[in-house]
Amino acid sequence: MTDFHRIKRLPPYVFEQVNKIKAAERAKGVDIIDLGMGNPDLPAPKHVIEKLVETAGKPRTDRYSASKGIVGLRRAQAHYYERRFGVKLNPETQVVATLGSKEGFANMAQAITGPGDVVLVPNPSYPIHAFGFLMAGGVIRSVPAEPTPAMFPALERAVMHSVPKPIALVTCYPANPTAYVASLDFYRDLVAFAKKHELILLSDLAYAEVYFDETNPPPSMLQVPGAIDVAVEFTSMSKTFSMAGWRMGFAVGNERLLAALARVKSYLDYGAYTPIQVAAAAALNGPEDCIREMRETYRRRRDALVESFGKAGWAFPAPEASMFAWVPIPEKFRHLGSLEFSKLLIEKAEVAVAPGIGFGEHGDDYVRIAIVENEQRIRQAARNIGRFLKSADATLHNVIRMPRAG
Repeated sequence: MTDFHRIKRLPPYVFEQVNKIKAAERAKGVDIIDLGMGNPDLPAPKHVIEKLVETAGKPRTDRYSASKGIVGLRRAQAHYYERRFGVKLNPETQVVATLGSKEGFANMAQAITGPGDVVLVPNPSYPIHAFGFLMAGGVIRSVPAEPTPAMFPALERAVMHSVPKPIALVTCYPANPTAYVASLDFYRDLVAFAKKHELILLSDLAYAEVYFDETNPPPSMLQVPGAIDVAVEFTSMSKTFSMAGWRMGFAVGNERLLAALARVKSYLDYGAYTPIQVAAAAALNGPEDCIREMRETYRRRRDALVESFGKAGWAFPAPEASMFAWVPIPEKFRHLGSLEFSKLLIEKAEVAVAPGIGFGEHGDDYVRIAIVENEQRIRQAARNIGRFLKSADATLHNVIRMPRAG
């Protein structure tokens, strides 16, 4: 009964090991500062909650909704793309509402993947980017994650040496977990590469509004002329409006690909609760002060993180975007690997982070730190870690060297 084909294809969920230790420490009464999961702690905008309350309980709103999203919501997303990126979309054929970008991505994988199909996925990358295709019966080939010209020779080799030829390439910028940001020039080259090799492009743009250079906001891949011929882009209300638990996202772009996604979804769900969709439309159509306030909050937290951790003896550059810092493990602990180091931080410093190995084997020298606590708690985490780093030589002489992943 445990020998299920798709479950066997999935690697162990390494974050669960960290979560178990975190739960055990909290059960003892330990105050764990959790910088692990990218779970926004900011409230959803007041006007969005008011719209939800106003709509809930009205006649017909408790009935089944539309799987691809109500018309008003799809129009609101199309207006957002035109306002933010200068990209015009047909809300009838080029916008599909999803139950969060993660669900949309996983069901797109189901829609386009046949048994043994090869998909190019950055390593390290957000887990669903690979696991969605693994669960759909595909095969993953890892490619570099950093959006520089050096990526393209690696992509050429991956296409040349993959049998069968890859069907799709995944991107995520601003990136989770690495916080890399792509330029429009990079996207131009990527679209040209995809057309040359007949690849589908799947762009995860969930962190489009979490950036810290106001003069240079992250672009959309669809800003490239002709990108819509080969690309679908996924966005989310989770980070932009702190609506993570509402499970509201979008897929936009190529009509044929979105028709395939909509058909898969039509067999699986009836869409999000209608009042949530109405409130999400109010968020997209409403004032943007809340977005600017969100950005400024994360900027202050990022600055507090970089400054306080640097003073504690763990220095790293400030990320340009996202709600994460992708941080090299201190040299003296690197031999342990990211999972064992993350366990140590919980047990010795009362701080939880995400082990880099959970995002791919190329992430094992790093941990991901999420700025999902206030500045005071971030500075307290730095003090805890500072004490741990200073005492480590004396107290950790008996830590066993663990075999590295892979």
